[in-house]
Amino acid sequence: MSPSLSMGAYGFYVWSAVAVFFIVLLIDTLAPLARRRRNLRALRARIARQENRRRPGTPPQNESDA
Repeated sequence: MSPSLSMGAYGFYVWSAVAVFFIVLLIDTLAPLARRRRNLRALRARIARQENRRRPGTPPQNESDA
């Protein structure tokens, strides 16, 4: 390995720290996106339940008449 990549005796420490940094950065980017999708899904379900509760004599919109 070239000396610039091995970084002397500290190569393993440096490259493992870089790897951990990028893993945390990836998780930090993806976690809010997953949370947003989960919240939107829960909100849609809540709105659907409220709509079905308002019209007790009608069938739910997500079911067909067949």
